[in-house]
Amino acid sequence: MTAITAIQDKVADLIRPVFKSQQDFFASGATRSYKFRVQQLKKLKAAVKKHEAAIYEALKKDLSKPVFESYVSETGIIYQEINHTLKHLKEWMEEKTVSTSMAHFPSSSKIIYEPLGTVLIIAPWNYPFHLMFAPLVTAISTGNTAILKPSEFTVNTAMIIEKIIKEVFEPNYIHVVQGEGVVVIPQLLDNFRFDHIFFTGSVRVGKIIAQQAAKTLTPVTLELGGKSPAVVDENASLAVTAKRLIFGKLFNSGQTCVAPDYLLVHENIKDKLIAQIKKQVTEWFGENPQESDSLGRIVDHRRFDILVKYLEEGEIVMGGQTDRADKFIAPTLIDNVSMEDELMKTEIFGPILPILTYSTPEEAIEIIKQNPFPLALYVFTSSSKFEEKILSSVRFGGGCVNNTIVHLSNPNLPFGGVGYSGMGRYHGEEGFKTLSHQKSIMKTNTMVDLPVKYPPYTDSKLKVASKFLG
Repeated sequence: MTAITAIQDKVADLIRPVFKSQQDFFASGATRSYKFRVQQLKKLKAAVKKHEAAIYEALKKDLSKPVFESYVSETGIIYQEINHTLKHLKEWMEEKTVSTSMAHFPSSSKIIYEPLGTVLIIAPWNYPFHLMFAPLVTAISTGNTAILKPSEFTVNTAMIIEKIIKEVFEPNYIHVVQGEGVVVIPQLLDNFRFDHIFFTGSVRVGKIIAQQAAKTLTPVTLELGGKSPAVVDENASLAVTAKRLIFGKLFNSGQTCVAPDYLLVHENIKDKLIAQIKKQVTEWFGENPQESDSLGRIVDHRRFDILVKYLEEGEIVMGGQTDRADKFIAPTLIDNVSMEDELMKTEIFGPILPILTYSTPEEAIEIIKQNPFPLALYVFTSSSKFEEKILSSVRFGGGCVNNTIVHLSNPNLPFGGVGYSGMGRYHGEEGFKTLSHQKSIMKTNTMVDLPVKYPPYTDSKLKVASKFLG
């Protein structure tokens, strides 16, 4: 038996009693009531607030993330999600009456929202707190139990997640599993049939999880990625465009699944926009961005080395400075890139923005379609015609007009990908529906029993049926 095999067997053995206890706890009905769900959400929010400073310190150690970014994108967004859920949960949980056709007279129909059971939530490293707790809020609100797998690449955040969960919840309700994903996740999927798997991460790993889940017909929500374009029309406001574009690109040092992955700018304004971006970067981060407290770092040296290779392609027109010891890469613009370059074939996930140009909307659309199904798309324009042309011609998960990345923070907007960028939606009510079973019920009165639907079938009965259904 190899060392890895021994570890895998140990993981399964450790989780087996926890998994069984979660199934038993769920079967007891304890998680189903509105009161219970509200109590757990409030407890979770209080615990996050209690440990805010420790969360920010962990994120600083893992990603050198500024406190402002940590609040806005990690804890603050969770407070918003919990508050939104508490406000609407009673309404979401109510049975929904739906119309019933006269063909089914005398019947009525309704939808009952029921929890699924035990959910597995697998979080990534780029927003390690947010992307663990946002699905957890949904799991709690829907009355499920959950097993959580944080990313091992952000170990400090993983540990504070485990501390919070242990402090607030019993393992028969919510439990954290630590360890290397390549070891732990296969064991979880091989040995346990979860009622839903919620995964945020790469397309490559998403495919593996979907394949594994298919063996037990386990439903999955996959929040993946892709090359998200920012399309800039020639009549866009350049000063505002530069600010919002670079904000979305450099937030979390570009390590955001919905960050603009490349700039697609009209050829007539490319030079002006580049000049505006350079000006904005200097205003925000100074002449030496490495000295700025407002710019994070790359998560680890493995990712750093991958990103540095991209700097060998095209022509650097801004930035390009690196420091491996500090895991620092300066905000970088790369011009004269080709669709054959590696940085145009894969999601960059760093502070590097390649630049392409177009002359017509049709040309821009054809360029985008070479990397199909982006998770996000951004359009900068003052033309409603151009806006509609781009939005209606490209299949993508979601996006913004004259902004970047902020659509993710609105709990009223379903968030998710399409095609290669993922499947399934969450946030707000959409997340509630995703992790609930919509049980459909038709109830028929017994005082009236029309004979038209029963044998023997006659021409006259067919005529009656055709009036209702035809």
